[in-house]
Amino acid sequence: MSNQDWQGKHVTVAGLGVSGIPAARVLHGLGAVVTVVNDGDDERSRAQAAELEAQGITVRLGDGATLPESTELIVTTPGWKPDKPLFAAAAEAGVPVWGDVELAWRLRGPDAAPWLAVTGTNGKTTTVRMLASILEAAGLRTAAVGNIGVSLLDAVLGDETYDVLAVELSSYQLHWAPSLRAHSAAVLNLAPDHLDWHGSMEAYVADKGRIYEGNRIACVYNAADPATEDLVRRADVEEGCRAIGFTLGTPGPSQLGVVDGILVDRAFVANRQKQAQELAEVADVNPPAPHNIANALAAAALARAFGVEPRAVRDGLRAFRPDAHRIEHVADVASVAYIDDSKATNTHAAEASLAAYDPIVWIAGGLAKGATFDELVTGAAKRLRGVVLMGADRALIREALARHAPEVPVVDLDRTDTGAMSEAVREAARLARPGDTVLMAPACASMDMFANYNKRGEAFADAVRALADESA
Repeated sequence: MSNQDWQGKHVTVAGLGVSGIPAARVLHGLGAVVTVVNDGDDERSRAQAAELEAQGITVRLGDGATLPESTELIVTTPGWKPDKPLFAAAAEAGVPVWGDVELAWRLRGPDAAPWLAVTGTNGKTTTVRMLASILEAAGLRTAAVGNIGVSLLDAVLGDETYDVLAVELSSYQLHWAPSLRAHSAAVLNLAPDHLDWHGSMEAYVADKGRIYEGNRIACVYNAADPATEDLVRRADVEEGCRAIGFTLGTPGPSQLGVVDGILVDRAFVANRQKQAQELAEVADVNPPAPHNIANALAAAALARAFGVEPRAVRDGLRAFRPDAHRIEHVADVASVAYIDDSKATNTHAAEASLAAYDPIVWIAGGLAKGATFDELVTGAAKRLRGVVLMGADRALIREALARHAPEVPVVDLDRTDTGAMSEAVREAARLARPGDTVLMAPACASMDMFANYNKRGEAFADAVRALADESA
C-alpha cells in the first residue's frame, strides 16, 4: 500500500503494549483514522492512552470486544487470542485482521531489505542473533529484529538502510501475517507450547509453517524433527526454492551437519553429491551444547542461502555471545559448575539443556502451562544426581520423578516466594559432588514467583554468587 492509501482509512488497533502503541503512531502518521481498543483500564493503560490521545489518536479502554464503527482494518498485538469477540465481529463484517509483522511487511519500500526468518518452539532468539553476527562478519548491514525485541516497524520505516534483516517470528506473529514472503526461512523444532492460544497442536504447527510460504531461495528444516520437514513439503514456495536440512550427524546432500568436530555444508557447494565445505569448528559455537550447535547450523544455512562466504560463518559464530539466562555459566563453586538456563520455560527447552551435561543436580519447577513431564524425566533420569523442586506446579515433576527415576534424591521446597531460590541453590550444592553441574532449567514458566524468566535467572545467579563468597 502507498502512503496515500492510508489517508482517512479507519483502522482499529487491538491492544496497547510494545507493538500496539508503535503501530497506532505509525498509522496515525500515515493519515489513518486510528482507534485503539484495550481490555484493561488500569493506571498504566490510562497513562498510555493519555499520551496517544494527546497526539489525536482515539483510545477506548475497558472494551476490547466491540468493533468500532466504520472499521476497515484491525491491526492486532500478538498476544490477543484468535477467539477474541473482536475478531469474530471483524470476520462477520468482512474486516481483515493484520498483526504488526504484516503491517511492517506491507509498509516496506520498493528497495526494502529481504528477510531471513526464523521460528521454532525453542532457540529462535539465539539463532537470529547468531545469524546477524554471521551477516555482520560478511560485511552486510543487518539487524536482529522482530520478536527479539527490536520492532520490525522501526527497522522498516527508520532512517537506517539494511542489506538484509535477521527476523525472529513467533507463532502468534505468523498467525496474523498472511502475506509475508521471506527470502529464506527456518523452523528449528516443534513441540507443544502456547496451545491455550492456538487451541490445538495442529493449529500451532500450521501457524509455524506459514513462515515457509512464498520462500524464494531456501526452506531450512531440522532433520531430527520430521514435522519441520513436513511443513516444507506442504509449503507453497517459489519455483527453484530448495529444502535444506541441518543435522548434528554427518550431512547428506542438501544438508549442513557435523563431521569430526567440524560444521560442514553439503548444500551450497558446486557438487553436493561428493563435496562438503568446512564452515567452522564445534568449538567456535558458544556454548557448544548440542541444541546450540543445531542453532548454529540453522543460522549458517540461512546465511549461506543469502550467499555468505564460509569464513564469515566461522567469524560470526566466534564473535557471537549468547544472551543472559540461556545455558549461561554463572560460576564454579567447590568444583561444581552452576548453569543458568532460566529461559528453558518448557519441557522441550529443558530437554535440550539437560542433554548437555552429566551428572546433573537439576533445579526445576514453576508454572507448567499444561505440560506433562514423564518423557522429559525418562530421558534425563540417568544423568540426574539429584533434583530440587520449587514453584506452584512442582508436584507434577515430583510425580514424574517418582514414576521414572525413583532412585534420584528429590528436595521439594514448599514455598513459592522469591527467597526460595537461595534455599534451592543451597540444597543443590548439598546434593552435588565435585565435577557435577547444578543446572537451573525449570521446564516451566516463572510468573508464579518472578516477574519473568530474567528475574528468575538473576535470583539464581545472585544465590550462586552468595554461595561462592561464603566458600571463598
